[in-house]
Amino acid sequence: MSGFSLSDLEKIVDERSKAAPEISWTAKLFAGGQAKAAKKLGEEAIETVIAAVTNDRDNLTCEAADLLYHLMVVLKIADIQLDDVMAELEKRTVQSGLKEKASRQSS
Repeated sequence: MSGFSLSDLEKIVDERSKAAPEISWTAKLFAGGQAKAAKKLGEEAIETVIAAVTNDRDNLTCEAADLLYHLMVVLKIADIQLDDVMAELEKRTVQSGLKEKASRQSS
């Protein structure tokens, strides 16, 4: 099992966002702004879905990695910390997923 974590990825995205766009894909996404980064996230989400529904395990693994990376970029541009996302997930796990989803729909 790898010791690499989403926290590690968050740090790498932060570091690379400060590089010159000519030498870093992350910096290029940042330079393009949230719209460009979000569009790329959406593309990766679609590719992930396609890999999942076609049962392409190898491609699903690669696309999931791309999806997580691009999500971290979008969160960084929005100045949302991974800890905030994890805290939200933690709040949601104190009840069943069905109850939690129903509570969000009624508000």
